[in-house]
Amino acid sequence: MIIFRYISREVLLSMSAVSGVLLLIIMSGRFIRYLTNAAAGKYSVDTVFQFMLYRMPGFLELILPLGLFLGILLAYGRLYLESEMAVLKATGMSQRRLSLYTLGPASLVAVVVAVMSLWLTPAGVQKTETVFQQSQQSTLDSVVPGRFQEQPDGFRSTYIEKLNTETRRMEGIFVSETIPGQPLAVVAAEGGRQVTDPETGVRYLVLENGFRYEGQPGEAKYREIQFEEYGIRLPEADDEPEVSGADMATTENLFGGTPEEIAQLHWRISLPVMCLIVALLAVPLSKTNPRQGRFAKLIPSILLYLLYLLLLTNTRTLAEDGDAPVVVMWVVHLAFFGFAMSLLFAGRFWEKLGDRLGIVTEKVSVKHLLKGKSGDA
Repeated sequence: MIIFRYISREVLLSMSAVSGVLLLIIMSGRFIRYLTNAAAGKYSVDTVFQFMLYRMPGFLELILPLGLFLGILLAYGRLYLESEMAVLKATGMSQRRLSLYTLGPASLVAVVVAVMSLWLTPAGVQKTETVFQQSQQSTLDSVVPGRFQEQPDGFRSTYIEKLNTETRRMEGIFVSETIPGQPLAVVAAEGGRQVTDPETGVRYLVLENGFRYEGQPGEAKYREIQFEEYGIRLPEADDEPEVSGADMATTENLFGGTPEEIAQLHWRISLPVMCLIVALLAVPLSKTNPRQGRFAKLIPSILLYLLYLLLLTNTRTLAEDGDAPVVVMWVVHLAFFGFAMSLLFAGRFWEKLGDRLGIVTEKVSVKHLLKGKSGDA
């Protein structure tokens, strides 16, 4: 029991450190993207932090399996490097028993990932969509009085002198339109408000008591229009958030649905299963020679993990499009589970194969070297 607690603590500490770094990197990139869109006026700055909070379970459900895999590699690699694993083996700790001990913290991580993938992530996506729609309904929240601001379409700049924060009514409005292929248009109005069409949901900026001027800069020919009310259609954002209907659906509603919904259901179940399989893979892959160093097998192991994840995502895409049955996702799981079992129960075969490949490579290199020397002579 003491050894189990020690191994679990080492694995969980390493996993937490790796997952924290990965989460910081991913969230930093996403935060910059959200902040850029907020600066462009697609939504208010206050919603950026809500987006990050609601999307965090979606980040963690993908980060934790990788963090667990790397955590086991790093933790056990240190034990091999400092000869602690040799001491454990001397006390009767076999690799199979070590795998059973590893399934303890792996099961804990799998449960956490299952809670996120089955419940928290869909709820977070729904909240994100709701906040995004609300921010689109109130685009004027991002308007700053006394400052020129470019609209998301890139063809219109606005200036507002005053803004009533309670009624959202604007005063002293200036709008400049530079649409390609059309003359420059400038609109000045005393006031305005935002109106949403209840039937289509299209948003308009309705200006009151103003003038519209159209013409080419440098030419005396221009057109002047006086109006009491003038509506400008506000642009709609088309790239946020990047979610589908299946991503927002609750797990209970995915049973017996479309191929996309069924693939989404199996994907959510696959993530906790993946945690257990990569834990079994990491135990034999972490075995290193103290002379080789702690990171000798790190890069090949990461490539193996990426292959696993790539095959899983590709089969999910095929299942969503209806080009393949959803069972292909479980074929990938079964293949990597079988590979993990072969590493555990047929480790000598893989070691002999690796030694033979190393000997062949060494012989080939020596042969080419001798040929090079004879050619130089």
